[in-house]
Amino acid sequence: MIQLDPIAALATAPGIGAIAVIRVSGQDAISITNRFFRGRDLTRQASHTAHFGTLRNRPDASGEETIIDEVLVTIFRAPRSFTKEDVVEISCHGSEFIIQQILRRLTEEGVRLARPGEFTQRAFLNGQFDLVQAEAVADLIASDSDASHRAALTQLRGGFSRQLKTLRQQLIDFVALVELELDFGEEDVEFAHRDQLRQLMLDIRRVLHPLIESFSTGNAIKNGVPTVIVGKPNAGKSTLLNALLNEEKAIVSDIPGTTRDVIEDELFIDGIRFRLIDTAGLRQATDTIEAIGIERTQQKMRDASLVIYLFDGLNIAPTDLRDAVAEVRTSGKPYLLIGNKLDAIDAGRKEELEGIASEPIVWISAARHTHLDELKAALSARVRTDAAVQTGSAVVTNARHYEHLTGTDNALARAITGLDTGVTPDWLAMDLRVALQHLGELTGEITTDDLLDSIFSKFCIGK
Repeated sequence: MIQLDPIAALATAPGIGAIAVIRVSGQDAISITNRFFRGRDLTRQASHTAHFGTLRNRPDASGEETIIDEVLVTIFRAPRSFTKEDVVEISCHGSEFIIQQILRRLTEEGVRLARPGEFTQRAFLNGQFDLVQAEAVADLIASDSDASHRAALTQLRGGFSRQLKTLRQQLIDFVALVELELDFGEEDVEFAHRDQLRQLMLDIRRVLHPLIESFSTGNAIKNGVPTVIVGKPNAGKSTLLNALLNEEKAIVSDIPGTTRDVIEDELFIDGIRFRLIDTAGLRQATDTIEAIGIERTQQKMRDASLVIYLFDGLNIAPTDLRDAVAEVRTSGKPYLLIGNKLDAIDAGRKEELEGIASEPIVWISAARHTHLDELKAALSARVRTDAAVQTGSAVVTNARHYEHLTGTDNALARAITGLDTGVTPDWLAMDLRVALQHLGELTGEITTDDLLDSIFSKFCIGK
């Protein structure tokens, strides 16, 4: 592996703590650290070993080396390290002063301070993993729920990228044969068997389609599921939000139209992050401010991944419920019907309203916190209907991946149509090249410096 110029950065979170870890990677990382480490000779130690000692300042005028800190130095020799370069990890006390002193000594010895994501970028450049897996490192660090952690870990372990790389290589072989035909254009020869090429393209699209379809779920897993609570004024939307969060987040009042702006907070259910959004009641506005609030409600409904339609089971008219169900159905958004004030209605009223809705209703009492567990279970089940979430299969959470997957699929669809219509090999080769370009950029086999800088600049320093 190529050992690039040595870099260093704090690998643990900044701030005062018991321990901090400073990571050094690159050419001569071990020997450079050894210059001001007093303990065993690090250059003679085996990989994956830890050594106690002290780090020293340069000798002063009297020749004395003052101690910076007592540390534990761990050695990872290339290529058996995260970056596949020589790596040193210095565990020191978590004083900001000590950290800066150690980084200063490293720079004095010729080490450069790392840029954001530079360690992971080196791991990618040295072939530790592909670009999809490299991006999963950032997602894994940022994961804040069981679902986002599982999606990032699946992607880090290879996910769909290894399978796509194999299929891409097979497609490259076919493209080479198609382009070879161009050299014999006047002889009407066919090196690439069209039936085999068609089958390969169909196989690739069969892999792509579940990944493309998983993006809406994957994006929600990564960023949280935007879940908007809508309904008529005084249906109990703010009471429900407070009950789910177990705090007085929203003002509750008997006066219709109390909530005029959007109120948001987060709730974790079964490892999934829901971004709950309380909104103004849906009705004819009585003033300009309320009209703005209702417009924001409608916008949140358009942006949401899941809609909770809450209605007052005691006072709602059957026609109003019928109209409400029709409205949420036509929105095209996944939704749940929630009947409130369970404590005040009888079984006959419930049966009547369920017949009008013609679909299941989750019954609760927001004020009394009744059946909230059933509501949470329904929310979790509504998101987990996606098989990928249930099984831990690969889920696309990255917009860049989605763009290249759809670009590949579109190019292959054009190529298949070309086969059906008998296009010339040069037109067929053009669509196949576009598909290969997208697959190559997806996994990092085709990259530009600007692309890598854009991706890794979003990482934290030290990773």
